[in-house]
Amino acid sequence: MNLDLLLSNLTSPAFLFFILGILAVKLKSDLEIPANSSKFISLYLLFSIGFKGGQELSHETFSAEIAWSMLFGIGVSLLIPVYTFFILKRKLNIFDAGAIAAAYGSVSAVTFVTAVSYLDSEKLQLHGHMVAIMALMESPAIIAGLILISIYNKEKNDTVNKLEVVKHSFTNGSVLLILGSLIIGLLANAKQAEGIKPFTNDIFKGFLAIFLLDMGIVSGRKLSSFLANGWFPFFFAIIIPLFNGCLIAMLSQIVTDDIGNRFMFAVLASSASYIAVPAAMKLAAPKSNPGLYIPMALAITFPINITLGMPIYLSIIKFV
Repeated sequence: MNLDLLLSNLTSPAFLFFILGILAVKLKSDLEIPANSSKFISLYLLFSIGFKGGQELSHETFSAEIAWSMLFGIGVSLLIPVYTFFILKRKLNIFDAGAIAAAYGSVSAVTFVTAVSYLDSEKLQLHGHMVAIMALMESPAIIAGLILISIYNKEKNDTVNKLEVVKHSFTNGSVLLILGSLIIGLLANAKQAEGIKPFTNDIFKGFLAIFLLDMGIVSGRKLSSFLANGWFPFFFAIIIPLFNGCLIAMLSQIVTDDIGNRFMFAVLASSASYIAVPAAMKLAAPKSNPGLYIPMALAITFPINITLGMPIYLSIIKFV
């Protein structure tokens, strides 16, 4: 692994603000980002990524490579929950196993946003269709997790409106905003789109740093209660994402030769959802423990990916 890449990530302002958020909690500081401001920043980041992706997509010609890439992304988001579920159910109950498997099969929009910034620092291009693939990968894992819970659930009296949950996974706010922004960016007149470029591009990294400060505060608050669940979830949250990311970094060459696309596939495969999945599991599997899978995704997997993961995946892609 290139140590310069690792050092670059460890000293990036975005990551350092994330660490500051954790430290603020440990020091019992009253530092916090107001809930409304945090929500606005997350909406801004999703809007910006979606719109820029749509603009990039408008310059691309739909090809067999893009079609295969979309199928590859959906396949990855379906397969990860299946194999992780069987690992998890050896140590955890069916509901927690299904929810965690869904979280690790689905994707993290915040990790994707951070990866976009990392791509930019490495002078690599984000192709618009990868934004669409990210949105497509959000729901299949949730559906797979629900099916696995349904199959292995011994308490058959627990009925779930699966149709409602599937609908929710597609109309989830983050999915809807990024897909909507992608379509608007695709349809927008290029000259007029240039007018909002200062908003979508120039202030992006500043908003990302503030958002990661907020993520650090949230992670710091959840970390202590999570550690009470023993070492298995902790090691799972480190090893499985790195394994997924490294594997997909190699396998993605089946569908694309582009370094940036392969890197984004690796990041998507290694990330874990802590927004869409908890919202869906609250409806579908209320017996699952959000105090377990949210800290796993947010407090362990997210920082591991943006420090160790991204440099490792990029090094593998350049080497293979």
